Amino acid sequence: QLQFVESGGGLVQPGGSLRLSCVASGNTFQNYVIGWFRQAPGKEREGVSFISSSGRSTKSTDLVKGRFTISRDNAKNTVYLQMDSLEPEDTAVYFCAARSAYDDNEAWIGVPSEYDYWGQGTAVTVSS
Repeated sequence: QLQFVESGGGLVQPGGSLRLSCVASGNTFQNYVIGWFRQAPGKEREGVSFISSSGRSTKSTDLVKGRFTISRDNAKNTVYLQMDSLEPEDTAVYFCAARSAYDDNEAWIGVPSEYDYWGQGTAVTVSS
């Protein structure tokens, strides 16, 4: 079982950057695919970026491709989401989540129902 703590959210101006962190407890972190999801007020939770258990494969949705970068450090049980060129439409609560990996290098754009473990979320507001 994994538990997560996210951090790094806050208020940023359009065009700015933030780096979110997600630290996991448990000694099997390296066996899980990790995804970042977000949920804006009044909207459904949506997938953003995903990384394989090995860290060698990543996938991001078209909305954030080229602006967001996901990475992980299995030695630190941590996943990061570097967010650049932020837009007001990126305003949301961001969650990290985990599901068991089928192999070391698989990652796809996931949906929330596929993920078993969730953090509490960190709020990101992009506004001038």
